[in-house]
Amino acid sequence: MSQQLAYVIITPYSLYKSRTGGILTRLITRTGLDLAGLRMFAPSPELVKEYADTIISAHDPQDRKIQELLQQYVLKNLAPDPKTGRRRRVMMMLFRGDEAVRKVRSVVGNLSPDRRNGETIRDTYSDLIMDDEGGVRYFEPAVLASPNVEEADRKLKMWARYSDADGGILENVINYGPNDKPERTLVLIKPDNFRFPTGRPGNVIDFFSRTGLYIIGARVLPMSTAQAMEFYGPVREFLRTKLKDGVSAKAKDILEKEFGFKISADAQKSLGDILGPIQGDNQFDSIVRFMSGHAPGDIPETDWAKPGTEKCIALVYEGVGAVNKIRDVLGPTDPSKAPPGSIRREFGSTIMVNAAHASDSAENAQREFGIVKPGENNFKQVVEESLGKV
Repeated sequence: MSQQLAYVIITPYSLYKSRTGGILTRLITRTGLDLAGLRMFAPSPELVKEYADTIISAHDPQDRKIQELLQQYVLKNLAPDPKTGRRRRVMMMLFRGDEAVRKVRSVVGNLSPDRRNGETIRDTYSDLIMDDEGGVRYFEPAVLASPNVEEADRKLKMWARYSDADGGILENVINYGPNDKPERTLVLIKPDNFRFPTGRPGNVIDFFSRTGLYIIGARVLPMSTAQAMEFYGPVREFLRTKLKDGVSAKAKDILEKEFGFKISADAQKSLGDILGPIQGDNQFDSIVRFMSGHAPGDIPETDWAKPGTEKCIALVYEGVGAVNKIRDVLGPTDPSKAPPGSIRREFGSTIMVNAAHASDSAENAQREFGIVKPGENNFKQVVEESLGKV
């Protein structure tokens, strides 16, 4: 078995129809592969042409007519809008593992007007509608993927070469009304969704799709210990103060039971003043360890900035009222208090292990962007680690 890198491109139409979560769920659960990278692209005319030129291949199991149809689709639908010049969004997903290209392609499926059973992604989400004379009335492939390892490597290197200029947090890709005031907000799909190959990451994205917002940035984030400490830094002092009453009451009960004498209210308060900050720091370390894999005391300080051993997905959503719309779907921090149908009620289990994070204000979103850097190009890094310099 050989470790390979495979890609799937989610088309502008599939993104527009909010099919991203369902597609990701199929790919993770049915391939068992590692989701190694995510990046949003707004392809330039140069990238579109170069990619389209590679689509027709003697090694593709689909017949020549289908390949020509795909080539025409790419030239028309991935290129900037000819009327406005506005570039279109696509999402590039990277999957790594044994026989990754074959596994991904088997889940993606081939295109045919006769496929109706829903077995593959294209069975479910693509359309190829013919007229009575055999002409094409409507065509939407839903996703794009390579048929073999050699072509996957070639196309991955191509997209990686354009990944700085054409990818990242996308600008001016959404058409708004003259009075609209769009916001941007950050979502982190937390490590509890990645313990084993599961549909949870895609399911969480599906829940967020209810908001009608647009994904304009995406990356796979192995959060470092330093990033987690900075990201959750504002929570630390809150925990040190909040936990005083609870820990002092527990300490009072234990001491009275152990020693057989009563603890006064003043003594209990003193216990809280001593133990509250210690308990708060312990809870803070648990959060950092959960998000990055290591609390500060687990590893040398020189390793705090290294990528962590846990995985998140960082997504940037854009739209009118983005912060409040995302928070409404997410639900409150405590899953037991979250309303039915919210993400944290459906997928969370504790205050810490609660499926996802979302910025609570536009100002905090900006602070969090600066820490997790959702536009950072680790897509290119993943490609070069597997395939060499592009």
